[in-house]
Parts: sequence; structure tokens; C-alpha cells
Amino acid sequence: MRAGPSQEEIRRYNLGTLLRHVHLGGPTSRAELTSRMGLNRSTIMALTADLAAAGLVREELPRETGRAGRPSLVVRPESARIFVLAFDVGVDRLVAARVGLGGVILDRREAVRQRGPFDTGEVVATLAGFARQMLRKALPDTVCVGAAAAFCGGVRKADGMVRFSPNMGDGLHDAPFGEELARKLALGIPVAVGNDANLAALAEHTRGVGIGCRDLVYLHGDVGIGGGIISGGQLLAGRDGYFGEVGHMVVNPGGRVCGCGARGCLEAEVGERTLLEGAGGAFAGKVGREAVRAVVDAADRGDVVAQDALQRVGEWLGLGVANLVNIFNPEVVVFGGMLRDIYLGAAAQVRSRVNTVCLRANRENLRLRTSALGDDATLVGAAELAFSQVLTDPLEVLARVST
Repeated sequence: MRAGPSQEEIRRYNLGTLLRHVHLGGPTSRAELTSRMGLNRSTIMALTADLAAAGLVREELPRETGRAGRPSLVVRPESARIFVLAFDVGVDRLVAARVGLGGVILDRREAVRQRGPFDTGEVVATLAGFARQMLRKALPDTVCVGAAAAFCGGVRKADGMVRFSPNMGDGLHDAPFGEELARKLALGIPVAVGNDANLAALAEHTRGVGIGCRDLVYLHGDVGIGGGIISGGQLLAGRDGYFGEVGHMVVNPGGRVCGCGARGCLEAEVGERTLLEGAGGAFAGKVGREAVRAVVDAADRGDVVAQDALQRVGEWLGLGVANLVNIFNPEVVVFGGMLRDIYLGAAAQVRSRVNTVCLRANRENLRLRTSALGDDATLVGAAELAFSQVLTDPLEVLARVST
């Protein structure tokens, strides 16, 4: 028989759980933590005292109580002191941020990335340079407890290796991106790497439109199409970590050629290139999210060609959504990246397809929503990945990084 957890293991678990509540929910009273965690008041007091002594949280009187009696102390994350470094590597942009415990963006840097061959060394140098700038501005008593990057490509779960990224240009195959960025940062901490759409799904689930939702499909557009699936409150990853490549689900056999080599992938029928080519005229040859938004704006103003292009893309997007809804039976489907704009312009077509193709039982409680975190969803997801270890074993991680 396997021995039950030791008292120390239970204590570590409870410390992590309490810190997670405060990290995700913000300032929380001791009384509320007692109720949420199902522990007695003296245990909650001891746990908060340990976290406060380590500098992870602080306790203070509530600003307003509204009732008689001794008020319950409020536990707040030490956002200004405990932080992670979060990075977002997209097709058109590179972003770095210093994110405090509780999800507060304390500082950020951003640069345009020119499309073309992917130069790992150049990207790593840019992001590490941003990190050094932000660290120089941080106060002396602050502590970095983790680092992570969202990457537009297939990322191997075991070691964070970027295996493929068809939309990032030539030169990106089996890149140990996290290792190289960690080496350049020279902070003595590893850099975790995750697929951007998967991390954005995690962000929307914990901090965006999907809070409180246990089953969610997130669709992300950034030249191509990616996805992340939350099932039963957990992010699905697959055996090797390549789960969520919904952009390569075939919706139109014999259709447009996709960057992966197949025909009729959702990415080929819905992606940036298809929309801009279909809109023609002033949009021919343009690229990027602003160009996509310009097509949506033109369609809204009555441009017939832009309307037709947007409607065609909306039909294929709706078919892809319907397939995913039939498979995963989510509570909500979230559109992020450029798909946020496309959905806003083609909601009628998407909903029509869903209503036609989805099983009635699967769609009767379905909600279609746009990302609440906007263009920062992938960055916020990277920050949550970076915080994951300290939220699992706060005191051990803090002791390790402090030395």
C-alpha cells in the first residue's frame, strides 16, 4: 500500500493552493480563504503567516467592512516584489514583460518582427535585451521566480523544443529556444516554452472571458490558426505537447494549399492571406493584424468585395467551430488574435454554420465570445506558465531563486 501524504506534503500543497487563490482572485480575506479551502481559521492564519514571512503576500485591514465586529484581515499578493519574465514570440511582434504576482504587468517592451527567415539568435538577443532593461529598473529587493515564452509553433512538452512553425519563415526547425534564451538571460533559471494558442487558452480560462468555465475552446489567429482546449478545467496537451493544431483540420478537401502542404486546412481557408487576397484592391500585398482590421472596417462601411471575402472566411470558420463543438462539447468558444476581428465581422455566418452543423444538444448551451484579454492573451498565458512552479511549491521555489 502507498503511504499517505506527509504533513509536510500537505503543508506545501496548502501553501500553493492559498497562494494560487490570491494570485488569481486578487486580495482575499482570511474568512473567504477559510471557506474556499475548507480549512480552519488557525490553519489559514499559519499558512498566510508563512507566505507573508517569505515576502509572497501581505496582510492588512480591509478598507471597508460594512458590518460590526472584528474584520477579517485581507491577504494581498506582493505584486511589486515577486515577479516573472514573460515573452511572446509572434509572427509580427516580439514582446517581453515583467509581470508581478497577481498578474499585474509592471513593465513591458515590444518590437516589430519583420517577416522572413527566422533567426533564433537575433530574436533571443532582442528579448534578452528587453529583459535586462526591465531588470535594471526593478527595485533591489524584488525577486524573479520564473520565466516563460509563448511561441507561435509546435512546442514539445518534454523539453520546450520548438519543433515546427510554418508561419514564422525558414530556418526554424527543432530550435531549443528556451535553452538559448535562458543562457542569454543568465539568471540561473530555466525558460519554459509553450504554444501561443495553448497559453492564450489558459489565460482566458484563468483571467479572461472563461473564468469559472471548465470546458472551453480557444481559437487564435496570427497569420495561421491555432487552438487551445480546456477540458474539465485542465489544458489538454496530448502525448508530446502538440495538441490544439486545429488550423490543420481539413474543412475543404481539395481547397487552398496550406503551409503544411495539405489542402483545405482551416488555416488555409480562414487565415490572413485568404482574407486579404479575397478583399483585393487596396488590401492586395498587405499583411498583419491591422490589415485584417482594415478589411473588417471596409466591410462594415459597405465595401461589397470586402464583405464577400469576410463572409466566405466566416463560413469556413463556422464549419471549423462546429466540428470542434461536436467533438469537445465546450461551454464557450473564444476567438482571439486576428480571429477576434474576423468573428466580429462575420458573426452571422459563423453562427449560421454552427446552428446548421452542430448537434442540437451540443449547441443549446454554447456561447461564442471574443477574447477579453485581446492581443495580450498569449503574453498573459506565458506569465501564468512562468508562475506555475512557485504556485505549486512557493517556499521551495523562492528559496531556490533567492540563492
